[in-house]
Amino acid sequence: MMTYDETLHYLYNQMPEYQRIGHLAYKPGLDNSYKLDEILEKPHTKYTTIHVGGTNGKGSTSHLISAILMKSGYKVGLYTSPHLVDFRERIRVNGHMVPKEYVIDFVEKYRGEFEPVMPSFFELTMEMAFKYFEEEEVDAAVIEVGLGGRLDSTNIINPDLCVITNIGFDHVQILGDNLPAIAAEKAGIIKRSTPVVIGEVTDDLVRNVFARKAAEENAPIVFAEDEVTDLSVERNEEGLFFSGAGFVKIKSELMGFAQEKNARTVVAAVNELRKIGYVLPDDAVVAGFENVVELTGLMGRWQKLSENPSIICDTGHNSHGIRYIAEQLSKEQYGELHIVFGMVNDKDVSSVLELMPKNAKYYFTRAAIDRALPPEELANMAKQYGLNGNTYDEISKAIELAKKNADENDLIFIGGSSFIVADALPLFL
Repeated sequence: MMTYDETLHYLYNQMPEYQRIGHLAYKPGLDNSYKLDEILEKPHTKYTTIHVGGTNGKGSTSHLISAILMKSGYKVGLYTSPHLVDFRERIRVNGHMVPKEYVIDFVEKYRGEFEPVMPSFFELTMEMAFKYFEEEEVDAAVIEVGLGGRLDSTNIINPDLCVITNIGFDHVQILGDNLPAIAAEKAGIIKRSTPVVIGEVTDDLVRNVFARKAAEENAPIVFAEDEVTDLSVERNEEGLFFSGAGFVKIKSELMGFAQEKNARTVVAAVNELRKIGYVLPDDAVVAGFENVVELTGLMGRWQKLSENPSIICDTGHNSHGIRYIAEQLSKEQYGELHIVFGMVNDKDVSSVLELMPKNAKYYFTRAAIDRALPPEELANMAKQYGLNGNTYDEISKAIELAKKNADENDLIFIGGSSFIVADALPLFL
């Protein structure tokens, strides 16, 4: 019998993880997923599902919908990726991570059957989640798309509702180098006669891609920005509040600027779920927004890690997500801004760097993964955009120096990549 650490080592090394090594681990297509699903007797058919895709915000949206379902009395499975600190973050039931013993037992029990399939890390992890949710007898499961949509291994499910949060440039070498092409891949999760909610749309061509696909599938389509028009946002020293859409005042536990778009998407999703028979009382919606972190364990979304100086991290990692972060940084009050920053080598680094604030001291570093961009290379690119600072091979050293250099009224921001945040969090938690 393997230990938990040995089991994880086996999973990471036998089935390479896309997040760590990039496109070499990516296996497009659903053949492996269907084979694994047969081995495990189609566990996802034993409960209802909600499928959430999009370029950014799909993690927050998945957690928010899960929290609302939980506060409405449902037993809820939640499958997301990547994890930040613990592999088991990917698989939760009512906010609780899958036990280590289950991970070990699953691999031991099914290893002889799944090894001949040669699944990817993501394919096997997904099926582990589906089986765990069946054995835990969940009422519903919220399933976050891994990458893209059409060819993503999660696309074997037949959900009650599909949600696509937004479209931006990410994974362009796999999904396409223009927004309509990326939208077409994301639209691949739209299913026959299944309602779909589209969150933020900034491009008529993208809107047309979704409308056309929904028409082909006879799927009722709702654009959240058209449907939820009376949602207003207020920010003050007490936090972020939403009003309208039938709600007097909702305090959001998530503080990032991008959450304004996510809130509209989630409210539209709630409306559609109610239409098809989900019982989601208003007070459960309010409680879901107000307690999403506590209920579901969500981390890394404009998360405050420390005070005096304020230290904040965020997992935004492409131009679409960084735009919100840059805007939020510009509105914060601080003496001096320190940014601990790293990226991975398959992102459009230039489009991110041109958005980052110039009035900051940078600490360029790298996450402990193969895909990490060397800090020296990142610093050289950053200079072209007026961003200056020193380089550090270890994120712990970068954070240590930022804290040493910062006064009490300064702000330290940690980000650029999910993996920078993942490496930083254990230093604070």
